[in-house]
Amino acid sequence: MDASTSTIATLLAIFAITWYAWIRVKSKKGSSSLPPGPRGLPLIGNLASLGPDLHTYFAGLARTYGPILKLQLGCKLAIIVSSPDLAREVLKDHDVTFANRDVPAVARIATYGGLDIAWSPYGPEWRMLRKVCVLKMFSNSTLDKVYGLRRREVQNTVAYIYRKAGLPINVEEQTFLTILNVITSMLWGGTVQGEERGRLGAEFRRVVADMTASLGAPNISDFFPALARFDLQGLARKMSGLAPRFDQIFDRMIEKQLNFDELGDTSSECKDFLQFLLKVKDEGDVKTPLSMTHIKALLMVCFSLLFHNNHYDYELSDTLAIATAIMRHLACRTSGGIS
Repeated sequence: MDASTSTIATLLAIFAITWYAWIRVKSKKGSSSLPPGPRGLPLIGNLASLGPDLHTYFAGLARTYGPILKLQLGCKLAIIVSSPDLAREVLKDHDVTFANRDVPAVARIATYGGLDIAWSPYGPEWRMLRKVCVLKMFSNSTLDKVYGLRRREVQNTVAYIYRKAGLPINVEEQTFLTILNVITSMLWGGTVQGEERGRLGAEFRRVVADMTASLGAPNISDFFPALARFDLQGLARKMSGLAPRFDQIFDRMIEKQLNFDELGDTSSECKDFLQFLLKVKDEGDVKTPLSMTHIKALLMVCFSLLFHNNHYDYELSDTLAIATAIMRHLACRTSGGIS
């Protein structure tokens, strides 16, 4: 039996087992305590009904089945709550019970085995990461200290627009690039300067763009875990190639900052997130220490969150608002020039 025949036979066996399990579940439906939900297709369940406007789809289901319902997504059972009272009960009253998340196959590769704050199971490690994020990285004092880095990137954009006076420019593109530059500056802008910072920022953005595309793609392996070993869409293989590139960038940044610390270099007045995290590691909790892997995972999730919020969610009105603010700032400075 050759390899292709063996693979087909294995897939057929998995199909038969899954079909049998699905029939067994359906046969026990009468005694189930699960909430109601739409009837799904054999094997794939309700996957075929999902579309880009999930909120509209869920609202329609809520009108039919009530504020809590179930969906069968392949082999995964999903429970949907759509009322404020139920959401409060799940996310506030019983938040510890529902705190853990099933890590997607591709995300597990990208986040060092689900080690970041988004995917870590609830426990001492997660509480340590949350403390680092809330009290250290995103505290008012930390954000105030990286203000100079953010201001520098906005000034660079204003200077670029000033030099292009009388020429057409792509406002949306420049706004997007400014946002990305601000984010990378907040991550390590106080550690790396000049042309090196620009090169690393460009390389980092390319890797993150590829990783974001892979993370956002629907993956058969997530809905049918038994098929994950075959990686039918090649997403795990692609992520396995991207993750080391991401890791190498972080290693270079961390090594550079550690070298500065060994030399006693205090020339950088503007602290960045990397410097803060390394400081937290040195002052670490003995019971649940912050490791270098934790630091890299936190930096990655910070960039991913900021990247998603600014790249995928902002509308034209947001772009125009940012552009208007830049133009107003430019107008205030035209009399004195741009330095």
